[in-house]
Amino acid sequence: MLGWSEQDLCDVHDLVMLDLDGVVYVGGAAVPGAAESIGAARRRGACPAFITNNASRTPATVARHLCELGVEADVEDVVTSAQAAARVLADRLGTGGRVVLLGADGLREALLDEDLVPVGVEEDADAVVSGYGPDILWRDVMRAAVRIRDGLWWVASNTDMSIPTPYGTAPGHGVLVETLQRFSGVDPVVAGKPERPLLEETVRRVGGDRPLMVGDRLDTDIEGAVRLGLPSLLVRTGVSGLSELVAARVEERPTYLAADLGGLLAAHPRVEEETDGAWHCRGWRARVVDGRLHVDGTGEPDDWWRAAACAAWRHLDDTGSVADVDAVPPPPDGVGAAR
Repeated sequence: MLGWSEQDLCDVHDLVMLDLDGVVYVGGAAVPGAAESIGAARRRGACPAFITNNASRTPATVARHLCELGVEADVEDVVTSAQAAARVLADRLGTGGRVVLLGADGLREALLDEDLVPVGVEEDADAVVSGYGPDILWRDVMRAAVRIRDGLWWVASNTDMSIPTPYGTAPGHGVLVETLQRFSGVDPVVAGKPERPLLEETVRRVGGDRPLMVGDRLDTDIEGAVRLGLPSLLVRTGVSGLSELVAARVEERPTYLAADLGGLLAAHPRVEEETDGAWHCRGWRARVVDGRLHVDGTGEPDDWWRAAACAAWRHLDDTGSVADVDAVPPPPDGVGAAR
């Protein structure tokens, strides 16, 4: 179930690993209050690290975008799945390893920074690396697929099935990974969340003894933290709302819940289980009756979510069924109510 902290989270954790889209910004706009919350956490001693599964953009590009949104960020604060993939390759191949590149500038720069040599699909190579790149040619995909099938070692930056774009949600790099897998029968080494390399690379580059992962996606951000045994904070400014939260598997459940990054600047209360199976968080009481979630009481919106999550998870663990949330009144703050 959920964890608790008598201290503000930014006073407990010296490294705050922040997912970007859905946490710091949505599309081209900053999440309201995100810059202020990150700045306040930094001033109180928590070092922010900005991490992304997107392998196409360089850290400098990401840092520049954050600064344009009012978020203080240096290049050294940004860690991408491209950098994590390059580290995986360098650890195995060493200096001068030749790598077929299926990706964009962010992946190319990451390879060069690790003294690896990006090469074309027809050249001699020790491995192939793939990442999101809108200009990848289908003929290069075909040639790389054949080489992977024939034994060339393959590292994928991530397996995200979708990405946000100005024209809506579009296919992500995971679609290409799935295509290559189905053709070749080979599973790649994956660098991005929820796999270990990206979070491990972040800790290695930025430092910190008490890291906290902050994200909006249960299946990448939170599951990645769980795999590493790290505490996590789920914010409701992105893709995971009530329906996703109540259905979360054990390996997808966050340590803490908050509406937004203001949760870094707050303590987090205990959620107590009562003798009748209800869960109580300050003024709210949640229980599942005949498969339906009910929440009664009054108080802070975040406490509503905490009580609701714990009641739903207990029901899921005990019955194997996801609680019905269709009839539950929307959360009092409206955040995530429609999801």
